[in-house]
Amino acid sequence: MNGKKVAQEKIDNIIEAISLAPTSSGLQPFEVMLITNQEVKEKIKPVAWNQSVITDCSHLLVFTAWDEYTEDRINKAFDLTNEVRGFKNEGWENYRQMLLGAYPKQDPEVSFAHAARQAYIGFSMGLAAAAFEKVDATPIEGFEPAKVDEILGLKEKGLRSCVILALGYRDEKNDWLVSLKKVRKSKADLVTLID
Repeated sequence: MNGKKVAQEKIDNIIEAISLAPTSSGLQPFEVMLITNQEVKEKIKPVAWNQSVITDCSHLLVFTAWDEYTEDRINKAFDLTNEVRGFKNEGWENYRQMLLGAYPKQDPEVSFAHAARQAYIGFSMGLAAAAFEKVDATPIEGFEPAKVDEILGLKEKGLRSCVILALGYRDEKNDWLVSLKKVRKSKADLVTLID
């Protein structure tokens, strides 16, 4: 990436798309760390395979997922829905009780794995929104999550990092991939029709 800053309006639109992503039970069990601080990006780079995109990007988004489902987190999500909609619904409240009876009892690793999959839904919406905004985006799984968690103080927040998205603009002169044909498997190899 060439270091050119992405306009705040574009970043706001990408964040809005992430926020609107559908998630299991509407809980949105993830948060996004939006990093523009160059010093923080410099700290992350060595634990992200020294990828230059970490420090060359305009905005670095670290998608984090809840480390576990707690009664407080579930209640907060349901209470917000009731507040925004302005009423309580018996079916919705029964569903709350069902989740409260199941999710907090799960093994924390099972909970994190589920929450991380929800974060990936938001992540994919962010990728699509970046393309719409004509902002280059680089998905990054090549990093040491525990070290990123430490750098960002995520454990204290009950969060764990799961994927990173670098946003910015490609360096057309030095990006050797820019003129190469995109290679993807054929539709026949990708899609199996079950009719």
